Amino acid sequence: MADPRVRRVFINSIDSYASRCIAQCVSERAVGRTEAEEAEEEEEGRARTSRSGARAFHVVGTVSGKCDVGIPHVLEQYLQPTRDELLSKLMDCDVVIYNITQHAEQVEEALWAVSALHNEMGRFCGPKMFILVSTVMTWACSKPVDPDTPLTDEMFWRRRAHPNFKSYIDLEKRVVKIGKTKRTLFSTYVVASGLQYGMGEQAFHYFFKTSWLGQEHEIPVFGDGTNIIPTIHISDLASVIQNVIEHQPKPYYLLAVDFSNNTLEDIVKEVASIIGPGKTQKRPFEEAFLTQDLSTMEIDSLLVNLRMEAVHIKELFSINWLCETGLVDNIELVVEEYQKARGLLPVRLCILGPPAVGKSTVSRQISEHYKLHHITLKETISETIAQLEDDVRNADPDAENEDSSEEARELLNSLKDSMEQYGGLLDDQLLVKVVRNKLMSNPCRNQGFVLDGFPKTYEQAKELFYAEEHDSEDGASQISSNSKKIMPEFVLCLDASDDFLKDRVMRLPERLVQEHNYEQENFLRRLARYRANNMEDETVVNYFDELDISPLYLEITSSDEPDCLLLMQKIFDTVGQPRNYGPSSQEVEEEERRKAEEKMRREAQERAEYERKDKEDAKHSAALWEEWTKSLEEVRQQEEEVLEAESAPMRNYLMEHVMPTLTQGLMECCTARPQDPVDFLAEFLMKNSPFNY
Repeated sequence: MADPRVRRVFINSIDSYASRCIAQCVSERAVGRTEAEEAEEEEEGRARTSRSGARAFHVVGTVSGKCDVGIPHVLEQYLQPTRDELLSKLMDCDVVIYNITQHAEQVEEALWAVSALHNEMGRFCGPKMFILVSTVMTWACSKPVDPDTPLTDEMFWRRRAHPNFKSYIDLEKRVVKIGKTKRTLFSTYVVASGLQYGMGEQAFHYFFKTSWLGQEHEIPVFGDGTNIIPTIHISDLASVIQNVIEHQPKPYYLLAVDFSNNTLEDIVKEVASIIGPGKTQKRPFEEAFLTQDLSTMEIDSLLVNLRMEAVHIKELFSINWLCETGLVDNIELVVEEYQKARGLLPVRLCILGPPAVGKSTVSRQISEHYKLHHITLKETISETIAQLEDDVRNADPDAENEDSSEEARELLNSLKDSMEQYGGLLDDQLLVKVVRNKLMSNPCRNQGFVLDGFPKTYEQAKELFYAEEHDSEDGASQISSNSKKIMPEFVLCLDASDDFLKDRVMRLPERLVQEHNYEQENFLRRLARYRANNMEDETVVNYFDELDISPLYLEITSSDEPDCLLLMQKIFDTVGQPRNYGPSSQEVEEEERRKAEEKMRREAQERAEYERKDKEDAKHSAALWEEWTKSLEEVRQQEEEVLEAESAPMRNYLMEHVMPTLTQGLMECCTARPQDPVDFLAEFLMKNSPFNY
């Protein structure tokens, strides 16, 4: 028998961003537990369930398609049910939640659902509740009485919707009206949600993704960026809905927004500074419509300008807020959720090995496969000097960042002095500082990196990663958080015999020898230095061993392509799957186009090769035929000559002894025309034969 305390909750489009997060948060509520009690239990490290382990809500809902990833907190999922089937499911539920903040096509279904339930009130087995999760875009054109006074849910009757959200406000009015019919049996609520963020992002995902990928030097701010955007963390929105279900407040219209007044520029700047390049650029709002990653609904929402305050939830509920002060103030938490929800975790590798073993080749292939940043000393030093020169050149002496400009100038001078003193090289202290700054940059911390051939010594490794340890509360030794952000997860040690390396260098083109400074004397000196460094008691490999980072040793014995592919596959198997964004739809199309073009090019080459071979075969056959015909003609001539030679005596004999008498006989036969010409001819030959004596 079902527990009467457990309520059945329906949520539409449960595989969408907002509905999925709401379902997860709602389903985790335990029987008989308030938010305050659950918060206390969480602080004490206990599970968010009652003593019996029962849950307060059993969540069911519709899905738009078959999910690749299961939704474990959902009891039942309905795929494209008919209206009759859906109404039957809704009648079995105590609470019906319709979220229309993401999909405009759900407005019509929500209107049907609330109307159908209202018509079936006579068959209700008990009280039911309908909650419409709407959007603040139904307030988008509202004008406050005082510019400094925020709009509140107490003045909801004065709201004016954005032109694209007229159907939303009509639905809100219908839901409120139906709830006034018989509230004790069928209560209805409208929760107008601010733009939702957290747990992977939706409306702000474009800015998070653009910043995280690091392909743009400046993150766009559409419009002037001064518009105030009402927002709420998706978990806090779920908490509001939970409180509505549990407390059934008297007001039937509630705003669900946090207590921030962040502008679009504030939000984009903070996102860009934490996970992006740190720079933004204002662009005309029309450009937003050219962005494939933003829907029209999201663009309209991002350009809204509303100062709002949720009075009802502040006065009526005791919510355990996760992000009460908004996205900007809680950006670290939000970014952590974003990376975890999207599986965007950095991959950090360090590639070690002697000169010419193939570190750079392996590093490039790993970087391309995992979309990581390939860090080489030469490029890092060049980039650092170029950036410092640009900072010094564009420094404003009247600006507030005069100290940072002076630091850039001092570091630039130090680098140039060191390179001049050491023949184009840097001393260890400056070299480590430059590399460390590169590894601490947002792109490297976000996606990860492949550190190519550095550090070379134990001291460099120790200085670079700052692996200072401190004792935790339980007495265990732990590495500082800053070190963890750049500490390699994987260390690959490539090695090969000296003879193999020397032979490989000798086979290199002169251009590559010059580029890598592999002249015989330099190469042998570098190889000897590497071997000497790795014979010491304290080596780079030992450093990582001390930190429980076990290196993967790879012996290079061949430069053949199959062996290289096996080597890379072993590395990929060790590192695992990429933790990056998959290819975009545009990249997929380009890849498919590239493959199609490659296929066409390959087929054209095969066709041309076939035609070439066909022509060669035809030419060869023609030559053979001509030669064969010529041979036959020669044989025929020879046979004729032989036949001619053999028949000459016989012909002469006949012409001399037979033909004259025979010819005369034939002429006589023709003249006489006897009845029996053969007998006549025979008799004539017998009488006139020259051999008759």
